[in-house]
Amino acid sequence: MSDSAPPTRLGADRYVTIEERPAATVTSVHRLTTSDGATVHGVLATVPSARTVVCLMHPRQDVTHHPLVPLLLRAGAAVWTQQTRSANNDLTLLHEQALLDLAAGQVFLRERGFESIVTLGHSGGGTLFAFYLEQAAHSPGARIATTPGGRPVELAEATMPLVDGAIFLAPHPGQGQLLLACIDPSVADECDPLSVVPELDPFHPANGFAEPPTSSGYSEEFLRRYRAAQRARVARIDAVAREHLARTAEARSAFKTSGRAVDRRRSLAPRIITVFRTDADPRTVDLSLDPNERPYGSLFGRRPDLINYGQVGFGRLTTPEAWLSTWSGLSSNAEFVRCAPQITVPTLFIELTGDQAAFPSDSRHMIDALGTDDLTTAAVRGLHFGRPINPGEPTGTELAAAEITTWLDQRFPLAPPR
Repeated sequence: MSDSAPPTRLGADRYVTIEERPAATVTSVHRLTTSDGATVHGVLATVPSARTVVCLMHPRQDVTHHPLVPLLLRAGAAVWTQQTRSANNDLTLLHEQALLDLAAGQVFLRERGFESIVTLGHSGGGTLFAFYLEQAAHSPGARIATTPGGRPVELAEATMPLVDGAIFLAPHPGQGQLLLACIDPSVADECDPLSVVPELDPFHPANGFAEPPTSSGYSEEFLRRYRAAQRARVARIDAVAREHLARTAEARSAFKTSGRAVDRRRSLAPRIITVFRTDADPRTVDLSLDPNERPYGSLFGRRPDLINYGQVGFGRLTTPEAWLSTWSGLSSNAEFVRCAPQITVPTLFIELTGDQAAFPSDSRHMIDALGTDDLTTAAVRGLHFGRPINPGEPTGTELAAAEITTWLDQRFPLAPPR
């Protein structure tokens, strides 16, 4: 059946209208069971004679209607879009479990008989695929056995097929690394969202902040203190998370001995960590830092100095396990640079020149870490979610699609145009 997609939300206040898919597209929805018994869903869109399938996935978002889907179909590739068990609700997101979700999709696609499978990770999807490719490259016994919070994860028992190629579009360094760069270290009291350590306040004129939209100007000395304080705050939250997990483990052990309901309740009671103020990367308001063509502001809007105090932001509500696995830049395994040396398949890495989340220095470090001998890099004009930098220009998505199509056509079989 042919289908057209409505506008879809790809990120905070970022909407893209999706063009119709080719008339010959056949779309099917699939329910998969992971190796640890979870249920996940995916959508396979194919065109006649498609022999290569491109896989899109994100750890936290549903990418079924990603704007690249119709463009990839027009190029002659099938497209697989899949959800994790935590799509659109990342309160309990464990990246190690997300690998099992991803693996179920790869097994499904291999069983469908595609000649070539290529992953395409946009934004946080980039690190998800990098983490998967790193673990899939290891022998089963060498794979990660537990999450950073200590939960056993059965990667050794899972079938994790290798892929034939990898595309990274505006990948950021990982959810934890992203949050490490934008968490506000001037929070003086984790129970008070308005508490401030003045000498660390990124939105105080005395520290270099300028009234928006004038670009701020922070000193190197302030930035050194600021970045060190960010790491210190994340370390403190890590300690809280581990303390919560230790208490839960103690209660679980007590229940095994006592059999008392009170101990069982203590082991089941959820601990939710609230993380205030996570939109405070100085680069979003000081455009001289790590410069590119980005506009003033963050992914969430033009006033980080206000958004930072609101409800929107990364990692704001999380369980202790999810904090350590996903949001801690000190504890998470899902870090692009850590995983990249194991990525040896042909790789295309595309930067967006107006990116507000993956900054140029981040991209350089990620590119330098890749282990592949077949690496193509490109930079196209666009914002992080694929919108144009200026009205009337081609979108970043369209420009990226042209690079992707050329790269695919040189390496993998594509269906002839109809």
